Amino acid sequence: MKTVEIYTDGACSGNPGPGGWGAILRYAGREKELSGAESMTTNNRMELLGVITALEALREPCVVELYSDSKYVIDALDKGWAVKWKKNGWKKPDKKPALNPDLWERLLALTEKHELHYHWVKGHAENAFNNRCDALAVAARERIVREQA
Repeated sequence: MKTVEIYTDGACSGNPGPGGWGAILRYAGREKELSGAESMTTNNRMELLGVITALEALREPCVVELYSDSKYVIDALDKGWAVKWKKNGWKKPDKKPALNPDLWERLLALTEKHELHYHWVKGHAENAFNNRCDALAVAARERIVREQA
């Protein structure tokens, strides 16, 4: 299988509020940038959509090195929390509802297609690809804000 690096980030102005996501896919010396936005969303939804959209862009099963500054995404996948939430009817151990089950459903289905390795990176730090994803997410969010004005 091919090994692809994916970097993602989400941004939201207000929570909820207008938000954007950005992703970079890297393979064989090539890079592809993706981004998108929603007018009323949350930061966690944008973090999830960045990962989902990047994985959906893959045309075949791959080994994926996934980099994100979202503990919500990385921990829920790497520690198996999202699988447990789903198994428990989208309830967390404290019986409160797990948020964003629609996006988690999509993401969990994608994790079955690919071999994922999870890497948490510190946000707004020295990872150039994470910083570029942040810039893509912010730019997408700002475009939607301008469109609404």
